[in-house]
Amino acid sequence: MSIPIKVIPKQNLSPKSSLSLEASDWKALDTIDEWSHFSQNTDKDHTRWESHIVIEGMHCAACAFKVENALKPLSGVIEATVNATSGHAKIIWQSNLIKPSQWASGIYKAGYQAFPASDLLHQDERKKNQRQALWRLLVAGFCMMQVMMFSVPTYMAIPGEMTSNMKGLMEWASWVITLPVILFSCGPFFKSALNDLRTKQISMDMPVSLGILIMFIVSTAATFDPYGLLGKEVYFDSLTMFVFFLLTGRWIELKMRDKTAGALDVLMRRMPRMVNRVNPDGSIEKIPVTLLQIGDTLEVKAGEAFPADGEIILGSTNADEALLTGESAAVRKSIHAQVIAGSFNLTNPVHMRVELVGQETRYAKIVHLMEKASTDKPRLALMADRIAKHFLWIVILLALSVGIYFWQFDHAKAIVAAVAVLIVTCPCALSLATPAAMLSMSGFLARQGILVQKMQALEALTQINTVVFDKTGTLTNDQIFIEKIFTNKKITQKEALVIAASISTSSLHPVSKAFINASDTDLSLKIEKLEEVSGGGLLAKTSLGVFKLGSLTFCGLNGNEFDHLKEEQLQVHLMQDDYWIASFMMTESIKEDAFQSIAALKDQHLNIEILSGDKLSSVKRVADQLTIQNIKGQCSPEDKLRHIQWLQSQQSKVLMVGDGLNDGPVLAFAHASIALGQGAPLSQAQSDFIILKGELRLIPKLIEEAKRTMKIIKQNLLWAALYNLICIPLAVMGFLPAWLAGLGMALSSLFVILNAARLAF
Repeated sequence: MSIPIKVIPKQNLSPKSSLSLEASDWKALDTIDEWSHFSQNTDKDHTRWESHIVIEGMHCAACAFKVENALKPLSGVIEATVNATSGHAKIIWQSNLIKPSQWASGIYKAGYQAFPASDLLHQDERKKNQRQALWRLLVAGFCMMQVMMFSVPTYMAIPGEMTSNMKGLMEWASWVITLPVILFSCGPFFKSALNDLRTKQISMDMPVSLGILIMFIVSTAATFDPYGLLGKEVYFDSLTMFVFFLLTGRWIELKMRDKTAGALDVLMRRMPRMVNRVNPDGSIEKIPVTLLQIGDTLEVKAGEAFPADGEIILGSTNADEALLTGESAAVRKSIHAQVIAGSFNLTNPVHMRVELVGQETRYAKIVHLMEKASTDKPRLALMADRIAKHFLWIVILLALSVGIYFWQFDHAKAIVAAVAVLIVTCPCALSLATPAAMLSMSGFLARQGILVQKMQALEALTQINTVVFDKTGTLTNDQIFIEKIFTNKKITQKEALVIAASISTSSLHPVSKAFINASDTDLSLKIEKLEEVSGGGLLAKTSLGVFKLGSLTFCGLNGNEFDHLKEEQLQVHLMQDDYWIASFMMTESIKEDAFQSIAALKDQHLNIEILSGDKLSSVKRVADQLTIQNIKGQCSPEDKLRHIQWLQSQQSKVLMVGDGLNDGPVLAFAHASIALGQGAPLSQAQSDFIILKGELRLIPKLIEEAKRTMKIIKQNLLWAALYNLICIPLAVMGFLPAWLAGLGMALSSLFVILNAARLAF
């Protein structure tokens, strides 16, 4: 995904509103230049795309199912996943078969609006919907109070104290005051229910709408024909009270959802839409951020976000990189300092030179990972959604059965009981129990510098009993230093270092970085072809021949040819056309927080192991300092994978922590995995969590927070179960009035949201 999305021109928007993005407006995004700003290409042919969008109007799991069912039958849509709690959807589609406007049309026909995930129109639309929800709530509340004023006298009057004409006038006035509630406040329920009928699907608004309509129709009939078939009982007070409680719960729920996913949204929408470009003549030109190019000079004022990755070339300031790196303190930025897109300039205006834009920025990569997480459905959430989906049909059938049963004895009670069943049994709390908690925790962890890629990994993290660490760059500092250099007589140490540094320029391995940092000479060796062999080293084809840079085995050395090869130290060797030309003795230091992290993990009664591709002697030196007993060295990627499989065969639940290229397969196979933020892209792509600054001290904290999350989820599920166990029998027996059923439904959902919100602090 390229960040941010281009601004859609005003002329392409629907004329009725600049804040509403209809399906037809998506035609402006039907070119690859446009959809690539909110989509990620996933194949070499550039036909398979993964798009992340925001869907407005959803409030339950059934809504998510409706959107998924509207998308999946479309030709060209490979996969559609919708998270009702976050409102985010992931669509995998083929551009040669379908275009964004076509699948957006499917969403619109299902009764919802779609927005590109980083489009500011989405924020405007959400604010607009919140204002409308508040107005509906206020109207319902005002009308409820007026209806209660007319209803109370009829309840309080003793027989014969109030004439039938006066009672009829009170009921007629209540009917008039109830009309705005039905016509305005209940609009979203009826609209959703009608859409359910049109699409032949069902959401939680269907039983709610049926309950409201039944109460209103029966009460209207009783008002104008008190001796008719439907009896003389009116329920305007219960109806307005129910709608008020339901709208109150949904409004608070809407606000809490925004708050629980706040850290994710803040990060994904912090890029400016316009930037100040400094022209060669010194003038300032305001341009859309989407027109930025590498090499542009920008003026970034205090309080603005840096719109690209780049270098400070004029001035100095402090930058807030908390949401991108986990660094809570402001970072000083002087001339030549690197700045990250999405971080904030706090103090002084500066000029920067643009080095990376769009999807190449670190910000874009982080946002893409977070968007993937926001559409992920954990196992518990999927189970709850399946239950909720089928439960809605059971609710309608149960209400019908209860109504038929009581109709034989008491028409009024039949209606009250049927309506109460329709209302009280809506499984909102059940469908919100898991995703609300996990999204809240994801937002909290993001503020701590931990990105959650797979929501279900939070559950897996609570089950682990073994933590396996890579060594180099994970337990040891990312910076490795060259201590000694041995060369043959045909080459100098400086020349050997230049060759090694030239070969290493495209590698992210800590050892490669050591060569680059150690070389103070321009890298003049021209690389024609470069291959990185996992767990081995680098193979480079140049004009001077074929070079190998890597381990003893990779270079084909037996360890007895030279005295220095026998040294028990981290070594990297350089070969030219199968002839040895140099060896580099490397030294590394253990990360300061490794000692604290290992101690905390042991306090959590976890087994600790080190699994490394380095020499056993090098691994042992690190393990001895960290008091880790179980170690394995000189492991190839296949060796690492086999060891993880063996651990799992011994009933171990493994958490793998790594950062190197050769850690990718192991990270993917472990029960749960953590990649360090400075690590290789492959290891990050295969991991469940990313610690942005590579701080090991956050690992024990992550495990503790995962356990706290599962505790909250269990509380939510228990509450949802208890609520239904208590209220459903009462509703079936006719002991639960409609207004109390509405209050119970609203409070149950609200409890789940508020309980989940505790995880954000």
